[in-house]
Amino acid sequence: MRHRRLSLGLALFGLLVACDNSTGLLPPTDANVVDTISLFALDGTPVAAPSGYRIRDTAVVRTDQNIDIDFAFNITPAGQAVLLPTGALGLGKLSGIQVQHVPFDAITTAPNGEYADTIPVNIDSGSVVVVHSRPIGTCVVGIVFLYGKFEVLAIDTTARRVDLRVLVDQNCGYRSLEPGLPSR
Repeated sequence: MRHRRLSLGLALFGLLVACDNSTGLLPPTDANVVDTISLFALDGTPVAAPSGYRIRDTAVVRTDQNIDIDFAFNITPAGQAVLLPTGALGLGKLSGIQVQHVPFDAITTAPNGEYADTIPVNIDSGSVVVVHSRPIGTCVVGIVFLYGKFEVLAIDTTARRVDLRVLVDQNCGYRSLEPGLPSR
């Protein structure tokens, strides 16, 4: 019993030493970078065209081959472009989308508050959203979300495509949404 307590104590001490003292998180390893991606509507496009996006590895995803996505793009029959979190796709209330009313570059930290997790979110050219991933359980700090911000650069209704500027923080537990290594 005494040996088990000592082992547990040493393990906890090791975790504390490994964590960044200012945040309680492991030091960040991945720099945040701005990129651009294109997604194609779920309906009315070739099946090989990627319609989904997975935040944890910043990947555009073919939804016919993989449902491990955080959101998808579609254009409604009325012509409205939408982003669909997992709940709106019938995959459970896991990911979320929050519309912002400030410029992309002005968002430096993922905000708290409500994220749409069951309904389509309307987007237009110039729209800015913050998204959170499905829960990530592989972090030492427990189950957390990864966060990203997206700006709609263009919507092509003929090609049924959206072009997005993206920045995703791949570091477990961090909410920083500015380029470089996060500090928060």
